[in-house]
Amino acid sequence: MGYFSEIYQGAKSLVIGMRISLDQFLKNFRGDYNTPYPHKTLPIPERYRGHIIFTNDEAGKSLCIACKSCERACPSACILVEGEKKEGEKKKSATLFELNYTTCSLCGACVEVCPTDALTFSKRYNLANTSKAVYAKIDLIKDLENRMQKK
Repeated sequence: MGYFSEIYQGAKSLVIGMRISLDQFLKNFRGDYNTPYPHKTLPIPERYRGHIIFTNDEAGKSLCIACKSCERACPSACILVEGEKKEGEKKKSATLFELNYTTCSLCGACVEVCPTDALTFSKRYNLANTSKAVYAKIDLIKDLENRMQKK
């Protein structure tokens, strides 16, 4: 009797395994898992964290006041901020804001500590390049100017 019980259990296990394998095989043909990437992309989740970028006011200018709190809060020491108070302006403004994305840990400390909410995470995800030097110094001021020109 034990002999037939083992044969039955083995056959049952085989049928269950084959059913799961067939189900997964058929899902690939229905398009449940595969996305033809360059032609079609999946929606980016709301909480996705790309590298940091500047936010802007209505005039298109950066909200950064060059207080350097983001530079001090960064555990990776990948942010460099310099600023000056220009004539006719009430607040200091950033003249240099560089991000070394190769060492950034995307922790969000800089975004949280910013008193003017000048920093936010981008939704950029396709940042492939053959040279590491491209991401060693990302100029956020120039990046904001480029984004404003595109609008």
